Amino acid sequence: MEKELWQNLKCTDKPIVLYGMGNGAEKILDTLEKFGIKAQGVFASDGFVKNKIFRGFKVESYSEIKNRLEKMIVLVAFGSSRPEVIDNIKRISLEQELYVPDVPVYGGGLFDTNYLKENAEDIKYIYSLLCDDISKKTFENLIYYRLSGKPEYLYSCEKSVDEAYESFLKLDAHETFVDLGAYNGDTVNDFIIRVNGKYRKIYAIEPDEKSYKKLVLNTEKLSDITCIYACVSDTDGTAQFSMRGGRNSSIGEGKEIKSITVDTLLSGKEATLIKYDVEGEEAAAIEGSKKTILTWKPKLQIAAYHRTEDLLSIPKQILNTRSDYKIYLRHNPYLPAWDTNYFFI
Repeated sequence: MEKELWQNLKCTDKPIVLYGMGNGAEKILDTLEKFGIKAQGVFASDGFVKNKIFRGFKVESYSEIKNRLEKMIVLVAFGSSRPEVIDNIKRISLEQELYVPDVPVYGGGLFDTNYLKENAEDIKYIYSLLCDDISKKTFENLIYYRLSGKPEYLYSCEKSVDEAYESFLKLDAHETFVDLGAYNGDTVNDFIIRVNGKYRKIYAIEPDEKSYKKLVLNTEKLSDITCIYACVSDTDGTAQFSMRGGRNSSIGEGKEIKSITVDTLLSGKEATLIKYDVEGEEAAAIEGSKKTILTWKPKLQIAAYHRTEDLLSIPKQILNTRSDYKIYLRHNPYLPAWDTNYFFI
């Protein structure tokens, strides 16, 4: 079994530095402090330095911090799927001991040794439900990665977005697609390509105001699409939503907007494909879809990385509604383990 990252960091003699700033870096620094571990620097890519201070650290370039410390442990503190960014991280890892800590995007708790022991039975159970070897390898590698912070586990199980559509997520001209967390319309337009422009209906729901405006603009030429400015939840009404744009937006203190369930949205009508990527509110969104799932058994694509518990709790929640789904798990190229999805077919 891999050694837990945080325990490993407590025992090291090497200086520990963060690569990146922002929300992820804040969480990593908070976790280090919780374990009594001190960081000794922060660096950023060229162009992001420019006399910045982050949490009391002067932000350096990699070359500057390398000249100052020579050998160090680098903790990657941001997320990216861009090939040139991933390549740069790989280059740094050839020179330094490098980890990509798994800290939850939302909620608390760490996937550490204690979490592993407490959830051992659920881990075995979920593993037994997975339908193919790729899903099983992905599940294993995600656990090893989350425990150790070693990105190599993600590299060795990543698959292209196309692979799911080619192997088990078969779409046709009769799809009704419900896109929960439609962002700027990128996933709607990807769906259009997958079905060669032929479908029955699209519902695109987005709660972030700026993203919603882009969604409407980017899909205005499509037919049979309904764009809805709302949060998706387990109840109808209103919710407080913080408008931060994209991945940083979430339910919390902020503007009051409409809250709706999938069951209310569809009012008994069929859905054939539902995508859940709702920034940590997947459990609530699934709860609000129970009638639709029970009645129509739509194909489901559900983000499995926002909260520490998602990897284990999402399959159990779905199977408690319908036990006849086949379950697949895929990780698309991304550091940390974002863009990891369950598929229920």
